[in-house]
Amino acid sequence: MATELGDANIRVNAIAPGITKTDMFDQMEEKARNKLIESSIFKRSAETAEIANVALFLASDLSSFMTGQILCVDGGITK
Repeated sequence: MATELGDANIRVNAIAPGITKTDMFDQMEEKARNKLIESSIFKRSAETAEIANVALFLASDLSSFMTGQILCVDGGITK
């Protein structure tokens, strides 16, 4: 999509979040949730604002020369 829309000056990027404190987080089995948290470098889940900040960056002119990217916002998943 980035290739097709670049001539129209449309940027196409995506966010790949890791485990984030949402309603779905609360519904997860504790063992599964802890396994995901332990697999990240920061050993914690993301706050929704941390993911939203990445979306704001992508929507702003600060990312004006960025397209065709997937940003992993997962606390550095290692496993």
